[in-house]
Amino acid sequence: MPPTTIPTLRQQRLGTELRKLRQRAGLSSTEAASRLGVNQARMSMIEAGKYAVGADRVRAMAGIYTCPDQEFVEALAAMTGGRARGWWDEYREHLPATLTDLAELEHHARELRAVLTIHIPALLQTTDHARALFGQVVPQLRAHAVEHRLSHRIKRQAVLFGEHARPYSAIIHEAALRMRFGGRDTARAQLGHLIEMSELGNVSVRVIPFEQGDFPGNGQPFDYVCGDVPQLDTVQLDVHHGCEFLDAEAQLQKYRTVLDRMERSALTESASRDFIHHIARGIQDT
Repeated sequence: MPPTTIPTLRQQRLGTELRKLRQRAGLSSTEAASRLGVNQARMSMIEAGKYAVGADRVRAMAGIYTCPDQEFVEALAAMTGGRARGWWDEYREHLPATLTDLAELEHHARELRAVLTIHIPALLQTTDHARALFGQVVPQLRAHAVEHRLSHRIKRQAVLFGEHARPYSAIIHEAALRMRFGGRDTARAQLGHLIEMSELGNVSVRVIPFEQGDFPGNGQPFDYVCGDVPQLDTVQLDVHHGCEFLDAEAQLQKYRTVLDRMERSALTESASRDFIHHIARGIQDT
């Protein structure tokens, strides 16, 4: 298969996991390349995600590396092949690569989880709310850049609908519910939309109220993208300079623990809907 000069995050992850398997087997890249019947340069490109490999090649590599976890091997095999074009590819010339990589991750996810303390989750935002947020980006975005980001964000939300809708759970702090990005009408409409989305069978929205006091974590918003197996999960952090992705096992375990503890701190889904209704009525009365 032909090399790819700019691998996506998904392709890089496959290469990284194959490299980890080789290293755990105690093989140098030269030794592994010899056993696979490829040259050193090809081996390096595979592990960098710059050369697409097929499912059979991945299974052969796993056999050479004596990987006993067949479920993991098959999950890696499912990530193989040339880069299939998705709707997000039309944005690659207009948006940072991290945003298109995030859309691709969500598309292939088994489940999605999120924690937000100041903002409404991107997958649950209305168009007007999202537009107001993009208007506050520093440095200021030009009008056409706002529209590209806006349409990209709305298209990402398709993962919550249809035959293959992903399970999605969001933990939202009360502070995010009381922010009025875009003004009173936009804020009220956003809360109404949040309630409607929370009533979908695959969507769970739970609130941590101010009165809860302490809650785990440091207030850092993040998305947790579940892969076909836990080893292939990914954490996405929102930071001022864009998105960051984490996938080391220690990092994944840390954020799983934060998510689990925050869920224990949050109201039930029903109580959360009532809570959001109460805040929305307060906006109407002011």
